[in-house]
Amino acid sequence: MNNKTILIFDDDKHILDVCTIILTDAGYTVAVSETSHDIIERVEEVKPDAILMDNWIPDIGGMKATQLLKQHPTYQGIPVIYCSANNEVHILAEKAGAEAYLSKPFNIFDLEEMVKQVLENRK
Repeated sequence: MNNKTILIFDDDKHILDVCTIILTDAGYTVAVSETSHDIIERVEEVKPDAILMDNWIPDIGGMKATQLLKQHPTYQGIPVIYCSANNEVHILAEKAGAEAYLSKPFNIFDLEEMVKQVLENRK
């Protein structure tokens, strides 16, 4: 997809593996992180076009990590897709400052479509 990079923050190795396969097959470059405490450093390193953020990721959690990103003057424009099995994922995503959300478990097509959508809407 025009060499777009997606950075996935999730502590579930199976989700990281599945999402990496799906997004790589869709033409994206994928980087992963199993913790969230170093979100700014990982973003500086990877320079993603979009981020897939788990709510329950260890250390500071998805909400705080997303808020840190959205407060950063250089990286605040990177779209975040917030993911959670929580029934109120839409509220969590809004509080975090994410542009979109996916409820876990999600299907392959929803993931691909959401990534495509946030990339098209990126400023």
